[in-house]
Amino acid sequence: MRWSRLSFTALAAALTVHAAAAAGAETVPVPQPRPDIGTPGTKAPETSTPTNGTPSNGAPSNGAPNTGAAHADKPIETSLPQPATLTPPSADSVNPDRFGAKPPDAAYGAFQRGLYKTAYNLAMIRAKNGDPAAQTLAAEILSRGLGMPLNAAEAAKWYGLAAEQGVPEAQFQYALMLLDGRYVKKDDKEAYALMQAAAEAGNRLAQFNFAQLLVQQDPGDGGLAKAAVYYERAAATGLADAQYAMAQLYANGAGGRPRDDAKARILLAQAARQNYDTAQIDLASWMIEGRGGSRDLKSGFAWMRRAAEGGNVAAQNRLAKLYMGGIGTDPDLILAGAWYIVARRAGLIDPQMDDFLQGLDDDQTRQALQKANRLP
Repeated sequence: MRWSRLSFTALAAALTVHAAAAAGAETVPVPQPRPDIGTPGTKAPETSTPTNGTPSNGAPSNGAPNTGAAHADKPIETSLPQPATLTPPSADSVNPDRFGAKPPDAAYGAFQRGLYKTAYNLAMIRAKNGDPAAQTLAAEILSRGLGMPLNAAEAAKWYGLAAEQGVPEAQFQYALMLLDGRYVKKDDKEAYALMQAAAEAGNRLAQFNFAQLLVQQDPGDGGLAKAAVYYERAAATGLADAQYAMAQLYANGAGGRPRDDAKARILLAQAARQNYDTAQIDLASWMIEGRGGSRDLKSGFAWMRRAAEGGNVAAQNRLAKLYMGGIGTDPDLILAGAWYIVARRAGLIDPQMDDFLQGLDDDQTRQALQKANRLP
């Protein structure tokens, strides 16, 4: 069950990052992740190495990217990312500490082994007796529908009780529910307090989301300066959303941070290695331009291809332009046409690439269509 994302329309006005590719630009779809009550774990970075060049700031990774809808051709204006959402962790990868200082022994052991109904039954004995760790575990099982029908309203009850006893994970999840207002009465003030408490306790998703709340509250540089403290903490834990946010602050000299393209590029690389596709696009463009470090056309091309292969429509169009211009790779009009066809099918229209496509002869067009049908 997904929670509606927070509405942060003020963010676009607060901060933008410009990352134009050498052969043209279009709007990069901004990731709009939504926090799930069952997605508090981390997404492990991938380590596969692309062909046609190894990026100097780390190898791009495979996996599902943070894709968005295609937009018309215009300069990039990337707002700070929306509240983080991560792939639900497997049971054996969940750290028992996140359910409280003392894990609920047998209940958590059953949870780890995938015996969710057993884990729930064991946890409920303790939960009804006021054990906050067991309450959080029960809420986790209910909120994700593990071994039983999903029951968000019942999960909210147990998250709320555990939050009252100071469990950071429960505070974070219950704050999301209070902001959403579907299963508990909407209460922005209480949500703010709980999100802050969880952030101060070290919950990295709470740190990122509390930063977002601060920016929503004050879209100006003062709000960004307050938010930067929490973005930075979350970024230090390896949260890609926060790394990208900090990259934006350094790239623009905002939020009390001096402009520092070198730091921004490092942060972009860190997020890109975790398959954050918007960071991959920006990093590719910076490498091609030589912004924040040495110019590296081959690595820039590799990062752009990784984002394109992951399904990012803007990256697919940009990759087509790189093939067309032979930037970081050998010129290949067939692949240029193929990648643009893929992007166009997804709804992106680029007049420059339309003209290019119309300029191909019949045989080249046929080959481009055949390749497009085989591309991701």
